[in-house]
Amino acid sequence: MTQQQYPRSPKALLGGIAHLGRFIDKIKLRNVGQIQDYNYITAGFDKYLVDFLAIDPKAFEEKVLAGGTDEQLLAWVVANSKPHSHEEIAQWSQGLLSSGPKDDATRQRLQSRVQDVATKRGVPVSSLPPASTWVDAIELDEGRM
Repeated sequence: MTQQQYPRSPKALLGGIAHLGRFIDKIKLRNVGQIQDYNYITAGFDKYLVDFLAIDPKAFEEKVLAGGTDEQLLAWVVANSKPHSHEEIAQWSQGLLSSGPKDDATRQRLQSRVQDVATKRGVPVSSLPPASTWVDAIELDEGRM
């Protein structure tokens, strides 16, 4: 049986940018058919990242699939995105990493994701580490928490 392969954590910064490395991994893994059920480009953190950087997601996807290192892909992002100061990037990244539900409906959605993880692991929710952010939910689901 093949071990499930996950994209890297949204916490893994590339050029100080949260989720960028994960986005690169998602593009590569999706291209080889390994993560069809993940939110992709038009939703969630991918969309927030694309909007923040003001990059063409299809052009970036093509660049990623053409190959290159993280550093080369970061250079492409810097050359093709809206300019941001280091402070703006740090603030945006921190906001993304600390974002959580803002209302009852999204709190229920987060708790549902946590319940799904508990069910997959065959354990009660109370045995899992507390999850209050969307990154926590990802980390739990992918076994890093």
